[in-house]
Amino acid sequence: MPAKLLPNEKLDLGRSEPYAEPPMSDEQISARYVSGEIRIVTDQARTQLAELPAVLSSGRWELRPDFQRRSRWSAPKQSRLIESFLMNVPVPPIFLYEYEYSKFQVMDGLQRLTALSAFYKNELVLTGLEYWQVLEGRTYEQLPLQLRQGIDRRYLSSIVLLYETAQNAEQADQLKELVFERINSGGEPLMPQESRNALSKGSLNSVLPRLARTPSFCREWGIPEPDDRELESGEVAEEVLANEKYRQMEDVEMVLRFFAHRQRGGVAAPRRLRPFLDEYWTVANRELDEETVEAVGRIFVATIDLAEAVLGERAFYIRRDRNGVRSWVPRATLLAYDSIMAAFSKFIDEEGTLRARKEEVLSGLEALYDEHAAAFDGRRTDPQDLAERDALIEGLLRRVVAHG
Repeated sequence: MPAKLLPNEKLDLGRSEPYAEPPMSDEQISARYVSGEIRIVTDQARTQLAELPAVLSSGRWELRPDFQRRSRWSAPKQSRLIESFLMNVPVPPIFLYEYEYSKFQVMDGLQRLTALSAFYKNELVLTGLEYWQVLEGRTYEQLPLQLRQGIDRRYLSSIVLLYETAQNAEQADQLKELVFERINSGGEPLMPQESRNALSKGSLNSVLPRLARTPSFCREWGIPEPDDRELESGEVAEEVLANEKYRQMEDVEMVLRFFAHRQRGGVAAPRRLRPFLDEYWTVANRELDEETVEAVGRIFVATIDLAEAVLGERAFYIRRDRNGVRSWVPRATLLAYDSIMAAFSKFIDEEGTLRARKEEVLSGLEALYDEHAAAFDGRRTDPQDLAERDALIEGLLRRVVAHG
C-alpha cells in the first residue's frame, strides 16, 4: 500500500522527457555565442595571507554555502599547505562567487581557507611535515619571527565569478552550480549526494542534513551521535568528520531515500534508484515548501525511533544463507532499511502495540527472511523487487497489530 502523503507532498515524477535543444544553423549558433547568453564573467584577485584573518572575520566571505562538501582536511594535510606557502610552492586559486556586490561565497577552496584560519588562530599544531620537520609541534606564534614574516607576505590567489554574470536569481543558481560541478570534476569525484547537494538548492539542503543527525538513526548506522557542543554550536566532533558515511553525505542520502520512497506508488514509470533519487531531489527542492519538508521530517524521526524501539540496534540487519547456514548479516543494509522504514512509517499510530509485541515482530521478521530469502537477495534491486519487500514487511506488522 503506498504511503499516505501529506497535503502538498505529492510530486509529479517520472513523466517528463529530457529536454533536447532544437537544431540550430551555424549562423544561429554564432549569434547565440556573440550575445553572451551563457558566459561567465570573472575577475582575479590576490590576498596577502597576513590579511586573511581580517577578511574571514569581516562577514564578506560566506565559507559554508549549501553546495560545499562536508569533508575536512586532517592536521597533517593542513600543515603541508602551510609548508607549501613557507617554501613558496604554487597553490591553486580559490573560487569565489559574488552573490551581492563585495559579498562572496567560497565555491572551492574551503579546506585551504579553513587550514589558514586555524593556523593564524594558533589552533593548528604543525604535524606531518615533509621538508620542515624541525617545525613539528609548533603553532604560528611559536615560529621564528622571520618565518612568520615570510609566510605573511605570501599571497592566496582567487578567481571571482562576478555579480553581473547572471541576469536573474534563477540563472545565478544555475551558473554557480555549473561552475562548482566543473571545478570539482577534475579532482576527487563527487559522491552522489554531494553532487545533488551542489546542483540543486532548496529546503532539502538544510532540513535533510539535520535529520541525518537524529540520534536513533546515527546509532543504527554506526555514526557518532551529536554531542553537547554540536547541539549548542553546530560544530561536529572530529570522530564524526572521520566517519565515512557522514563525510560523503551517505547519511543524508539515506534520509532522502525515505522521503523519495513515499512517492514511488504514484510514479508513472518506476526506474532504478539513482535516477529516481536525482529527480526527486531536484523536483522536491523546487516544489515542496519548508513546512511540508519539516512535516515529512517529523514522520522520519518518529519512524526511525519506532524501528529502533521495536527491532533494537540491528533494525536493518537481514538473514542470509552463509555456507548452508541461515544467519544474520553483521551490518545494517540499505535493502532492509528502505522497506522497514516504509512499513513502520504506516504504523506510527500503533506504536504502543508494536512496542508491547516487539518479540513477536522480531521472531516474525526472522521467519520472513528465512521463508522469503529470494525476495531479500541483494541482487534484486528492480522497483518490483522493492515493492515485494515492502509488502512482506508491511504484512507482518499488520498481522501483529491485528492480533494485538
